[in-house]
Amino acid sequence: MTRHKISLEEFHRMVEAGVFPEDSRLELVEGDLVEMSPIGPKHAAIVRRLTARFAPLAARGEVLLSVQNPLVVGSSELYPDLALLRPEPEGYASRHPEAKDALLVVEVAESSLRYDLQVKLPLYAKAGVPEVWLVDLLGRRVLLHRRPEGEGYREEETLGPGLKLAFLGVEIPTEALL
Repeated sequence: MTRHKISLEEFHRMVEAGVFPEDSRLELVEGDLVEMSPIGPKHAAIVRRLTARFAPLAARGEVLLSVQNPLVVGSSELYPDLALLRPEPEGYASRHPEAKDALLVVEVAESSLRYDLQVKLPLYAKAGVPEVWLVDLLGRRVLLHRRPEGEGYREEETLGPGLKLAFLGVEIPTEALL
């Protein structure tokens, strides 16, 4: 069996040409196309809660809120559940945001925790995403990762119920995410 890696440019051309059905949930991970799991109701509810919590920052122009949209991470194109991006005058109309544009990335894991930890987190770290939150719905915890170094993070913290997350002055009780 022969495997063929595709580039980011080839992936974009395939999308533009309509090679994939519009409702496809695909990520390009270092040349491999990966089909993402469907989003369940709890997962969707958490993403909506996060969006509502961070919306005031976006309304004030402090960040650009990106929900389940492309983020170029090295040679990969990932679709984090939520990303807070540096404001950009055009709103990234001429290009997809890149890891260097991200201030915070949040992944909500209902069935994807292993994939998020073993595949996506190292890619985010390697590309320099300064902070990543992994919301582990099954484990009822939030895994915080800060200060990227190599393919990992120098600061890792696990928050369970009864604690608060904070970013740019926005506080979120962990219960709101679990």
